Amino acid sequence: MNKNTISLVKNRDGEHYLIPFVLVTTLFFMWGFAHSILDVLNKHFQDILVISKTRSALVQAVVYGGYFLMALPAGMIIKRFGYRIGVICGLLLYGVGALMFIPGERLMSFNFFLFSLFVIGCGLTCLETAANPYVTVLGEKEGAARRLNLAQSFNGLGWIFGPLIGGLVLFPEEASSGGSVAIPYAVIGIIVLLVAVVFSRIQLPEITESDLGLEESGKRTLWSYPNFTFGVIALFFYVAAQTGINSFFINYVTENLPDFSAREAALALSFGGMGLFMVGRMLGSWVMRFVQAERILTICAVGGVITMLLVVLKFSFWSAGALFSCFLFESIMFPTIFALSLKGVGSHTKQASSFLIMSIVGGAIAPVLMGCLGEKDMAVGFWIPLICFLVILLYALFCLRRNSIEKG
Repeated sequence: MNKNTISLVKNRDGEHYLIPFVLVTTLFFMWGFAHSILDVLNKHFQDILVISKTRSALVQAVVYGGYFLMALPAGMIIKRFGYRIGVICGLLLYGVGALMFIPGERLMSFNFFLFSLFVIGCGLTCLETAANPYVTVLGEKEGAARRLNLAQSFNGLGWIFGPLIGGLVLFPEEASSGGSVAIPYAVIGIIVLLVAVVFSRIQLPEITESDLGLEESGKRTLWSYPNFTFGVIALFFYVAAQTGINSFFINYVTENLPDFSAREAALALSFGGMGLFMVGRMLGSWVMRFVQAERILTICAVGGVITMLLVVLKFSFWSAGALFSCFLFESIMFPTIFALSLKGVGSHTKQASSFLIMSIVGGAIAPVLMGCLGEKDMAVGFWIPLICFLVILLYALFCLRRNSIEKG
């Protein structure tokens, strides 16, 4: 851990939160893995259960639907009992939902799998509602976006391992019927429950907004902050774009590059797409030392629009290359939008986090729409993320202009 990282998790009184930062950052890896393995699971269920793209998109819909239903209860738990209890609740739900895949494989019921994923989604909601805002307040407020991008880099590592392990297990070279869906979930379930035990034994500092000078004078309501209100919308469209792209990456590649098998596309998603995703987050955290977050978000949003335009136009390898490049551009969007949305909301931070996590429900809607549009030609479905990136570009320009006005 270098000096720049240590200084990033120090508050204005010189007290550092390095150990809490490291512990909470491990959670980012766990939910990155949980989300990214869904993209392989989507294609696996299409093949094994012989279901349509639209129906397989329910895999993402139930997980992200859990975010919508659980976000406010998770926020109330955290507000009442603190960040640590919120994390433990999330880990328990995540672990139980994962272990439900063991009886699920015997039943081979798509509806039972969906219920298991819904339980996992509720657990991930608690984790994200606690961990994202907690990282933003583990140091001075000026470094919030950089700090969250750094933590989200390990989320990117989880996004690499999800399709890698899922692709190797669910699409074995020699088995025509597909691999065991219970194995990866059983392993991660046990690990997550063990981590829950660790968190139940340690004490995390309960950082409050007032401890860090984030209390807000006056009686402004949360929804009177335009950066937050627009941020909820932008985050909805970002998660919609990210989830839609990931969900049908394998379908797009196998349809437009016939020489690619589902297994090869899954590995390409892991090392290529998710590798760029992780590199982008690490690079973004470093670049934000020199360039304001609003400007970087604007540049990346433009890149997202251009790459998606190339994808829907279907220029063979050029379009496939653009699809890979998109992961680099979208990498910094979630943590940056999240941090910019919380900027200045002060004592409303925990409540604001709940609403931001609620907006992740965009991930439940986009895959279904893309599955409907792309049932015959997957490229048509990618108009959805193109529109999403246009909305994010508008938010980035709004924040850029607002920041310029504040600086005079």
